[in-house]
Amino acid sequence: MICANPLFCLFLSSQQIMSEFPNAEISNELVKMKLYLPDSEKGYYRATRFEWSGIIASLEYRGHQYFGEWKSTHDPLFHEDLTGPVEAAITAGLGYAEARPGETFIRMGVGILEKPDEQEYRWNHTYKIVDYGEWKVKKGDDWIEFQHEISSKNGWGYVYTKRIELKKDNPGFTITHVLRNTGSKTIETDQFNHNFFVMDSQMPGPDFIVQFPFTVKTGSDTRDLIRIEDHNLYFMKDLNEGSIWLLLEGYGSDVKDHDIVVKNKKTGAGIRFNVDKPLVRLAFWATTTTLCPENFISIYLEPGKEDRWVSDYTVFVE
Repeated sequence: MICANPLFCLFLSSQQIMSEFPNAEISNELVKMKLYLPDSEKGYYRATRFEWSGIIASLEYRGHQYFGEWKSTHDPLFHEDLTGPVEAAITAGLGYAEARPGETFIRMGVGILEKPDEQEYRWNHTYKIVDYGEWKVKKGDDWIEFQHEISSKNGWGYVYTKRIELKKDNPGFTITHVLRNTGSKTIETDQFNHNFFVMDSQMPGPDFIVQFPFTVKTGSDTRDLIRIEDHNLYFMKDLNEGSIWLLLEGYGSDVKDHDIVVKNKKTGAGIRFNVDKPLVRLAFWATTTTLCPENFISIYLEPGKEDRWVSDYTVFVE
């Protein structure tokens, strides 16, 4: 079959890909969501960069799609082969700095990994997993909950619960995170969401606008592809090849700054997301099939303590 729209082809292929891996569906009167399930043997994503829970395959509202496949190939062991709003630490992981080659460190939401003989952590490398921890999944009609428990011999341990629930009052969903430190060492890390928005099979270009509640700035090279003005980020032309990455500035310590809108003028589809923790870093990445505000928070958790934070997503059509 010859397909004139590569992004639409990706949408079709995503339906086939999903049937090959463990998955679940939740829905209510407003939206329908499909997700992939963590599985160490048959899972859709088994690499070590991103957390294995909360991988959203698709979200449908009033005939519009907001997430989906953004690559034409899929390898479960490749670091970026996954969909939806996925989370990870950009730092190496718990215990990486003190671990010697052959010893272990932890990637939260992934497992206990073996450190090879290397000069520094490689974010795009898939490490050997020596202990997957314990996964539990619970599900209702309009919610799903993932729990990951890790206990290591070198003092690191946690119980990490992530619950995705469809909102009843408006179209969208929340991701509620609860992290309890069960080890003897303080957990100090970051977490970011790559988002991977794929909206209505539309290529990133002038029809898209990204809006912020602050005057956004960048010191990165926009390469005449991106224009930043006041609170908005615009594409100057279709991003029909390559990719672009920008480090964004202008936000403050107020949690109100952690509130971002992405919308497409052509289809009318849009999505707004916010987090109840302040931004500590903000980036933007896009390629020919997806655009991704990358929002970062910090986590500091002493032994025996628990932290909770919520990401809230609302979809709309204008």
